[in-house]
Amino acid sequence: MDLSLLADPVFLAQNLVDGLSRGALYGVYAMGFTLIFGVLDILNLAHAATFMWCAFVGWLIMAAGGAPLPLGLVAAMIAGAAIALMLEFVAFRPLRREGADKLSSMISSIGASLIMVSVAEAVFGVQTRRFPNSVLNPKPFFIGGAGGVRISRAQILILAASVLLMVALGLFIRKSRMGKAIRAVAASQKAARLLGIDVNSVIVVTFLVGGALAGAAGILVALLTNNIVPGMGNQIELRGLAVVILGGMGNIEGAVVGGFLLGLVETLTIAYVPGGSDIKDAIAFLILFIILLVKPNGIMGRGKADRA
Repeated sequence: MDLSLLADPVFLAQNLVDGLSRGALYGVYAMGFTLIFGVLDILNLAHAATFMWCAFVGWLIMAAGGAPLPLGLVAAMIAGAAIALMLEFVAFRPLRREGADKLSSMISSIGASLIMVSVAEAVFGVQTRRFPNSVLNPKPFFIGGAGGVRISRAQILILAASVLLMVALGLFIRKSRMGKAIRAVAASQKAARLLGIDVNSVIVVTFLVGGALAGAAGILVALLTNNIVPGMGNQIELRGLAVVILGGMGNIEGAVVGGFLLGLVETLTIAYVPGGSDIKDAIAFLILFIILLVKPNGIMGRGKADRA
C-alpha cells in the first residue's frame, strides 16, 4: 500500500463513510435478528432468507412494476412481516407447543431457510437482478469538491434509515404498551402469562416487526450493491450473527453499534492493510473475539431481564 495514504485525510474520510454505510446495513439486518432472539431466546436462521426474498419483492415492485422507491420499501417491509409470520406459524409455534428444545427450533429455521432459497432459485433463477437507474440515481455527491469525499444517494438513505429505525424501534419497545409486553415476555414467558399477557400475540408482533426490519435491510442492501441473487443472504448472515453477539444478544442499540464497528473494521482493513481484502474477515472476527474476552455479554450486553 502507498504509505502516503496514511496521511491523506480525504482517503480516511472516504473509508469512514464507506465503513459506516456497510455497518449500517449490518445493523438494520441485526436489529430484527436480535429482536426475535431477545423474546424467544432462539436464533432464527431463516432471517437471511426472509431478507433475500424481500430484496426480490422490492425488485419486482420497482424494476418490473415501475413503482417509486418509497412504495417499494413499504412493500418489502410488508412482505418481510408476512414471511416472518408464516415462519412463526409453520417453523416455530408447532415446536413450541410440543415443548421442543431451542436446538430443534433453530434446526427448523435452517430447514425453512433452505426451502426458501431453493424456491427463490426456481422462481428467479441464479442470475443477478439489478435495479434500473430510475429507481435511485447512481450519481454521487462530493463533499469538498470533485476531489473530495464521494457519497452516494444509497449510502445517505442507508445511514438515515439505520438511525431512524433504531430510534423508532427503541421507542416502540420502551414506550408503547406492546413494547413493554415484549420486554416482559423476553424476561419470562411464565411470569408474563401470570400477569395476563397474551404471550402468543406478543410473539406474533415480534415476528412481524423482525420481518419488517429484514425487509428494510433487503431493500437497502440491494440498492447499495445492486446485486440481487437467491444466495445474497449467505453474505450477511454470519456477519449479522457476529454483530448481534458483538453488540449484546437481544440489545437493539447494541446491534446498530456492533454493525457500525464491524463495517468500519472491514473497510479500514481493506484500505490500510496489505492484502486486506483477503484477510478482512479474519481481522474482524479476531477483534470480535478479543472484545468478547473482555465483555462476554457484548459491548452493550445486559442480563436476560433487560433484553429487547
